[in-house]
Amino acid sequence: MEDKINVQHTKKQVLVVIGGGAAGFFTAVNAARMNPALEVVVVEKSSKLLAKVKISGGGRCNVTHACFEREKLIDFYPRGKHFLKKAFHHFYTVDTVEWFASRGVELKTESDGRMFPVSNNSQTIVHALLLEASKYRVSIMLQRSVERARPAEEGWELSFSDGTTLKANFVCIASGGFPKAEQFQWIAELGHTIVPPVPSLFTFNMPGTPITALQGISVADAVVKIVGTKLQWQGPVLITHWGLSGPAVLKLSAWGATELQERNYIFEVLVNWIGGMNEQTLRTQLQTQRSSHGAKKIINTPLFHLPQRLWTFLLDAAGFNGDTRWADASQSAVNKLIQLLSAHRMEVRGKTTFKEEFVTAGGVDLSGIDPHTMQSKLHEGLYFAGEIMNVDGITGGFNFQHAWTSGYIAAQSIAAKAEMMFK
Repeated sequence: MEDKINVQHTKKQVLVVIGGGAAGFFTAVNAARMNPALEVVVVEKSSKLLAKVKISGGGRCNVTHACFEREKLIDFYPRGKHFLKKAFHHFYTVDTVEWFASRGVELKTESDGRMFPVSNNSQTIVHALLLEASKYRVSIMLQRSVERARPAEEGWELSFSDGTTLKANFVCIASGGFPKAEQFQWIAELGHTIVPPVPSLFTFNMPGTPITALQGISVADAVVKIVGTKLQWQGPVLITHWGLSGPAVLKLSAWGATELQERNYIFEVLVNWIGGMNEQTLRTQLQTQRSSHGAKKIINTPLFHLPQRLWTFLLDAAGFNGDTRWADASQSAVNKLIQLLSAHRMEVRGKTTFKEEFVTAGGVDLSGIDPHTMQSKLHEGLYFAGEIMNVDGITGGFNFQHAWTSGYIAAQSIAAKAEMMFK
């Protein structure tokens, strides 16, 4: 797909999109479609296009989430919800589904709300975007790393690490989130405030914690709370060889990204393994069990749909042995079991990025960006799309939705401005 056109010498209005990921590609293909007179170029620092799209969702691509009410949709974004409240009025979930459907890509909704292509293959999404780029003659430049962007006489001039330059009338920065603040320097030099980046969507490392012996076990409905904070989340939890993972942990990490980074990822969690059931209700149920099934061995009667291995682990930690019957259970052991089931306290000592779901909280401060156009409030012709901005969502397709939304809005604004210039 690499186009050898020297866009510096074309007489057309030129849009250069920095970044060949979801947000960048969506900006490019929509701008090219909306205004065929635009010369659209995507510059990507790596040798691969749409890399995150390809590997996301275990290779299936979690395109968006089946939340079709704007007011509810913004609640899934720890940072940027007020900005998105305005942006989603221009393009949101319904529009994403329709956009792909009109290009022959049908999406399906899973029980947890995540939406994937019916094909269950991320290549379906990649192919649709590449086909759109080919159809509207979007040029691609790979392995081109931007080091500087500066206003020029008629637009912008970009300087690359190889010493070359490229001129454009419009520039859209859609290069994704950077893990280090210094990587934003070339944007900060334009006067934009940068919110220091911190990781989001990560798992909890718990070295030396006995629970890790149960790796591979999942609990469908648990509550995880960060001790000493108001942070908590309810949902599936997965026990791994390094600690805790699963949707509840990942979503909790997103909401606590800044606070947990300030704690250097050293904190304690309380896990309620039984979906938030309170202590009094739990105590009543265990008493009923003792009265009704006193002759049965406790180890053979796991409650609350807990996996047998987890049930055995909790009984052992509470002081029960394998032969203890319900009728013979001591009150002290029952009290310990209640505590472990409803508020299992464990230490966290670090984090691990969750597979390919790397997301950064932080980035270009939203106060310098117009949510209705994605244009910089400081510079005419400079736009932003995707994770480069201080917007991030929890896991479940929300970050891709922000990419589609911001990319579409930027494209629409650029296409309209270019049309005015042609007149």
